[in-house]
Amino acid sequence: MDDTANTRWKTDPEAPDAVGNAAGGGGADDLDQRVAAAAMRLAAGQGWRNTGLLAIARAAGVPPDVFYRRFPDRSDVLAAVSRVADTAVLADDAPVSPDESARDRLFDVMMRRYDALLPYRDGLRSVVRDLRREPLTALAFSRHFGRSMAWMLRAAGVEADRTGGALLVAGLGAVQARVMRVFLEDDSADLSRTMAALDSELRRAERWAGALRRRSGRASFSESQTAPQGAGEPAGEPAREPGSASTG
Repeated sequence: MDDTANTRWKTDPEAPDAVGNAAGGGGADDLDQRVAAAAMRLAAGQGWRNTGLLAIARAAGVPPDVFYRRFPDRSDVLAAVSRVADTAVLADDAPVSPDESARDRLFDVMMRRYDALLPYRDGLRSVVRDLRREPLTALAFSRHFGRSMAWMLRAAGVEADRTGGALLVAGLGAVQARVMRVFLEDDSADLSRTMAALDSELRRAERWAGALRRRSGRASFSESQTAPQGAGEPAGEPAREPGSASTG
């Protein structure tokens, strides 16, 4: 029986500020953070496939009407996890150094993103395991994932908005999907396994992009010009961050 039947709206007692902030203040970023934290906490404890949207809303202390407007589908909840990580990276708006290679800049950006995903890792592990049984959710999330990868490219000073940018986004997405598997099982104190995997995958992507450039004239990671206002990124395999799409 639904335990909300005899009350206007019950929230998880552990949820921050319960209904207050969700309905009135805190903003979209605060809402994303609360929902992402609640969803990944529940997924870690009971599995992603057993975690429903109403349970996430309750755990986050968000009224269902507010929750519905921003998170109508399960893919939107996974997108919130990605947005939290993306905004953490983008908040560091330091100018791009021309002395660093595009690969080194991407390495720094993606490691900062993994640092931001650390609090959600147990939940993401469950998402990656269960999302393969939700192909429609994974497909819907892939759009958010590609957008996220594009912004990581921009953050690294790689132009993803010009001709050929879609290939860079796809490339970074493929890198992210492979490294994510390592990150989810990386028990080293400094994420050294993740760093090693990321470095290896970026070098491989750079070689691939260089070969493609020689064949088609398109720019590789290392030869892409720095965007006037930031950077761009690659996208690739179906998101597996918060799930399998790259889940995160």
